[in-house]
Amino acid sequence: METKAVDEAGPGTGAETTNGKENEERTEAAGAAEATETRTEAARDEEPAGEHSAEAAAAEVPAEDGSEEAAAEGPSGVGQGAGAVVSAGLGIVSLTGGWISGVASARETLVGQLHTSTSSASVAEQIKMVYGNAWQATALWGGLFALAALLVGAVVLVRPAFGAPGKPQIPWVKSVAWGGMALGAVGLVLAVLKYTDVLLGLPSVS
Repeated sequence: METKAVDEAGPGTGAETTNGKENEERTEAAGAAEATETRTEAARDEEPAGEHSAEAAAAEVPAEDGSEEAAAEGPSGVGQGAGAVVSAGLGIVSLTGGWISGVASARETLVGQLHTSTSSASVAEQIKMVYGNAWQATALWGGLFALAALLVGAVVLVRPAFGAPGKPQIPWVKSVAWGGMALGAVGLVLAVLKYTDVLLGLPSVS
């Protein structure tokens, strides 16, 4: 009787063990399926963000290229600033005189001295050839510098009209260009007055 009880208990225990293993396998399979679904949903959620970032990056590239091209094509203002400074410098030279004016004046003085030493010229002619011609040479070169200052300043001021539309000129460039033109105008007036002997003319000998 005891043997039968043991035999009957043995098959029942094996069946329970088999059922437990099957339950465990089912639980593991269900957990694996849930993990797979979770990963799939996470991947689906991440795909729009990646596509959006890729589209944003693709949209940013042409914008950056366009800005670089616009910066390369648009005038930087460096040339206009240099022209304005040159105009102001020429205007100052037209008023004060440069080394070219000094050399031209000295040359005319030397030529006048050579002519007067080899000829019996009157005092008035000697004064004119030695000093008058030198004074006129100085006035002539001053007038040329003044004209150059006016031309360069005018080119700088009208340059924006032929450049990128809607881009204003740098304020200091405009101010310096106007200053150069003003100095050139004053220098030109003084040059004309000196050349015509209206300003600091030669003394008259009578």
